[in-house]
Amino acid sequence: MTDQAAAGDGSERTAQRLTTRETAERLGVKPETVYAYVSRGQLSSNRAPGGRGSTFDAAEVDALARRTGRREPASPAGELSFRTGITLIEGDRYCFRGVDATELARRHTYEEIAEWLWTGELRTGARFTAPREALAAARRTVGALPAHCGSTDRLRVAVVAAAAADPLRFDLSREAVLGSARSLIPTLVGALPAVDADGARGVGTAVGNGVGGGGERDEAGALDEAGERDEGGGAIASAGSGLAHQLWPKLTARPADGASLAVLDTALGLLIDHDLAASTLAARVAASARAHPYAVVSAGLGVLEGPLHGAASGLAHRMLTEVLERGGAAPVVADHLRTGRRVPGLGHRLYAGEDPRATALFALLADIPRAAPALAAARDVVTTTARHTPLHANVDMALAVLSVSSGMASEAGETVFAISRTAGWIAHALEEYGERPLRMRPIGQYTGPRPPRPLPDATGSPSQ
Repeated sequence: MTDQAAAGDGSERTAQRLTTRETAERLGVKPETVYAYVSRGQLSSNRAPGGRGSTFDAAEVDALARRTGRREPASPAGELSFRTGITLIEGDRYCFRGVDATELARRHTYEEIAEWLWTGELRTGARFTAPREALAAARRTVGALPAHCGSTDRLRVAVVAAAAADPLRFDLSREAVLGSARSLIPTLVGALPAVDADGARGVGTAVGNGVGGGGERDEAGALDEAGERDEGGGAIASAGSGLAHQLWPKLTARPADGASLAVLDTALGLLIDHDLAASTLAARVAASARAHPYAVVSAGLGVLEGPLHGAASGLAHRMLTEVLERGGAAPVVADHLRTGRRVPGLGHRLYAGEDPRATALFALLADIPRAAPALAAARDVVTTTARHTPLHANVDMALAVLSVSSGMASEAGETVFAISRTAGWIAHALEEYGERPLRMRPIGQYTGPRPPRPLPDATGSPSQ
């Protein structure tokens, strides 16, 4: 970013100086408290140029914040609010570390964007590898599940299996956490069984021997395709293929093409993070308790399974399927309104207009001929619903267009969401590990009867 020296220029990074106001904001205190820290010797200051005010070393301020715990700013309407430098949602756009997220997803692969979120550096051609032992353990565990289990069930047990195979998982150093993340994500994809020609999953089987990442986009935005190879050292990687290419056969039996892979890879990149969504908050709470990264991901997956979060795209998928079967959106929307059900895939509390993630995916889907019917159905739903209430499409609707037009199951959008968001949960864990432990400990507002009360009487007797 702008306050960092250019990489590779041979110059030392100049220490960033903060004004009193900036220091107070970073610490979450009043300016008077900043000077109190100076008087106590907890913080040093220099006279600002011109002799007016003081400046403070940013690194020293951050170190003080870690020791004392940042005081979070007051939030409107009593909502939780925590400082984060990962995602900014402002207006009808969102940014990853200050860079427009839709542009990142359009120009870079999922793996490259994950590295940007984790490290603040863009590693072109970034590749993830799945360790043999972890992948084998995850596949065995997933293969033992009943056939009716969904992808989220499989991902949850795969995380546990991968954790059990990693004896160093409790090492929370930055490099160790990054290593776990780069191996866990491809392990999750590799553990999922492939979809056969009948649309069923082969229990305990998967395409290839593992997963890797690092496929590059060509000038037309499509992704290259390549086979899998053994990198040695017990790791499995794909020779040139990205995570989207490895995930595709786990979602549909239809053969992949460059344009479809580009849509899937863009969706993965767009969904990596979206500020403090419910699953991300759960992940940060786990990280605040210094849970290892696998446990952090498990916490996120537990919340993601709720119908109001990751599973929302499945509802939109089923709705679009019904719209196509009935020849129009009007009767389907009418049924939803008549029965008091919310029309899925519409509206987002953070955007007044169309969800920018949906806009980006719709633009790519428009170039795929077989997606035209599902895309038209989605537009029909938006137009029909607008007569009742003006709501715009969200990313769940766009994922539904992708899944319906690609012959995927209704849960495919949730699978894409879970795999993608794993990188975001890790990014938030890395950030939270640098904060005061157990800072996310709210105090309950007790509303029960006041003590003292007598001991309750027994309401029953043991059966004879």
